[in-house]
Amino acid sequence: MATVYLFPGQGSQKVGMGVSLVERFDIARQTFEQASEVLGFDLLALCTNGPEDQLRATQNAQPALLTHAIAALRVMQQHGDAKPDYLAGHSLGEYSALVAAGALDLEDAIRLVRIRGEAMIKAVPIGQGAMAALIGVTQAQAQEFCDSVEGVVVPANLNGSGQVVISGEKVAVEMAMMAATEAGVRRVMPLPVSGPFHSPLMQPAADTMAQALEIVRIKPLHTPIIANVTAQVVREPNEVKQLLIQQVVGAVQWEQTMAILVEQGVTEAIEFGPGNVLSGLMRRSQKSVATSNYGEADDFGPEFK
Repeated sequence: MATVYLFPGQGSQKVGMGVSLVERFDIARQTFEQASEVLGFDLLALCTNGPEDQLRATQNAQPALLTHAIAALRVMQQHGDAKPDYLAGHSLGEYSALVAAGALDLEDAIRLVRIRGEAMIKAVPIGQGAMAALIGVTQAQAQEFCDSVEGVVVPANLNGSGQVVISGEKVAVEMAMMAATEAGVRRVMPLPVSGPFHSPLMQPAADTMAQALEIVRIKPLHTPIIANVTAQVVREPNEVKQLLIQQVVGAVQWEQTMAILVEQGVTEAIEFGPGNVLSGLMRRSQKSVATSNYGEADDFGPEFK
């Protein structure tokens, strides 16, 4: 029997996130203050009041999600219950997992994800890239739809339970969506994102992250993580930087990640941060795994002080 802590990626952010957590727990407020000092603006105010379009902006959403996840984790740690066997984060969430593993200081992680968000926006002009979710497909089917059209479009998030997100040039994504619809795919929907994440079009952002990571120290991991692009167990700090660079352009192997965790004996998954996207995917894909979520004050029982 083993436990994994999960950390969500971009898309889980929402106005009001973390507010009740901060109101109840000093350690959560201190975590947001720590992040605000690094960023140079009041992150908690943005999470509390929005506006939504500013919180949704990639360069803001990424540090907000990271901070919220670590704030919730620290509440758990303060209670003495934070001893997972594995850690995993979806895309941006991999940075949260690395902070949880002790490999990255929170301040360094905040700086890195801010740079990452800005670099992703700059990599492809707004309107030239797109992403779309295909529901009710296999990975092979999604690949066939991408291969059937001209232009750059690839499977980007392999989420499991028949859910694959494709990413690439806007016209190519639209053509692949049309091919999926004509083939009778149950649901095909564009995603409200600012760029074609986890596609080859993000190579300029990957180059920027390579430079940013050069000056950051990756410390030994006290808990292994499952890497996004390989779905393999990572225990050595010297592997981390290259994996973080590769994940900017590479597909998130989340379905395989969940399967690997079960192979490692995981029977419980706990998600930290807003929403329950990852625990929901786990429940549908790996029915033997018990799931729970910790992101707001009500998620923590009265024994948490």
